Amino acid sequence: MKNANYGRLTAGLIAAWFVFALSAGALHVFQTDPKLPPLALGLAGLIPIVVFLFWFATSKGFREFTLSLNSRSLTVVQSWRIAGLAFLALYSVGLLPGFFALSAGWGDIAIGATAPWVATRLVNFSHRRSFIFWQILGIFDLVLAVTLGTTARLISPHGPTTALMTVLPLSLIPTFGVPLFIMLHVISIAQARRWKKLQYAYVEEQLPASA
Repeated sequence: MKNANYGRLTAGLIAAWFVFALSAGALHVFQTDPKLPPLALGLAGLIPIVVFLFWFATSKGFREFTLSLNSRSLTVVQSWRIAGLAFLALYSVGLLPGFFALSAGWGDIAIGATAPWVATRLVNFSHRRSFIFWQILGIFDLVLAVTLGTTARLISPHGPTTALMTVLPLSLIPTFGVPLFIMLHVISIAQARRWKKLQYAYVEEQLPASA
């Protein structure tokens, strides 16, 4: 299968995934008893990642398609995570627990705010380690947020819950946004591991001239 075909297939799958996450949220599929861990929400976020990793590992064609994507574009997409400001706002009015909202909010803001700079300055062989490190930090932030969100009731039984994350529009974050961002991080890391020394040299030469 050619890259163009993989592109159409992938776009279609992402669209279908978004519709499912949106519809399930609207039907309250992810809502659970506040005393219990949000199992349905966790599975909705975990299954797409598992499917992606399996497809990436077993299909050479799909793997080559993802590795052909533009590293800068994949990184700039992470700028959307500046929306982590919403977690801080909800925490400020007592709707989310602080240990979750502060960690997820500031972590996302840090990744989202630095994404354009990383895409501009670190996408080259000479900064490969820094680029990969930033991608790993992005994954860590997401994994930590999900972990704190799913165990919130155990950590603070009598404080605010993360029940708000199981209903729209916030349910789209753990069921669509988080797994998608993790996939983009994984692809970016895999791409960086294949960079060659002179692959992006022309970019470093052009940047000072255009500044």
